[in-house]
Amino acid sequence: MTFDMNKSCCFTGHRPTKLNADEKDIREKLAEEIRKAADEGIDTFITGMAAGVDTWAAEEVLKLKKEKSNIQLVCAVPFKGVERKRTKEEKELFYSILKEASHVEYICPGFTKRCFYDRNRWMVDRAGRLIAVFNGTHGGTEYTINYAKENGREIVMIKDSLD
Repeated sequence: MTFDMNKSCCFTGHRPTKLNADEKDIREKLAEEIRKAADEGIDTFITGMAAGVDTWAAEEVLKLKKEKSNIQLVCAVPFKGVERKRTKEEKELFYSILKEASHVEYICPGFTKRCFYDRNRWMVDRAGRLIAVFNGTHGGTEYTINYAKENGREIVMIKDSLD
């Protein structure tokens, strides 16, 4: 699959246990930014498929795809079996998103210490815009935002706070 940087957007954000705001508020903000991006000509959305922000963003993209048939969802999965330790409900959601995706890319053949970072770089390398849900804590979300900044990507920040 080829990517047009001007028409591609990826996501980063925390797992549910690290978030301050509730899921409903974050989903509303994600849906708003996704619709805005689509209205500006972005038609390809790349999700890293982690539990939380990534899967919520994927669900919002799939909802929009029902209205706008040109929308594509690309799932950048760090490695096959990444979902093994998830709950039954999280696995069901994971598989249903993969089934509806336009394209699924497995970034690494198996688990490595760097596979999540490789996945994050893969997404940013193919997208001109990053939508980030961030609360200031260290980790993969911060890494992805910094990598996007270093590479001149447009970054849309959704602040994860209780106010």
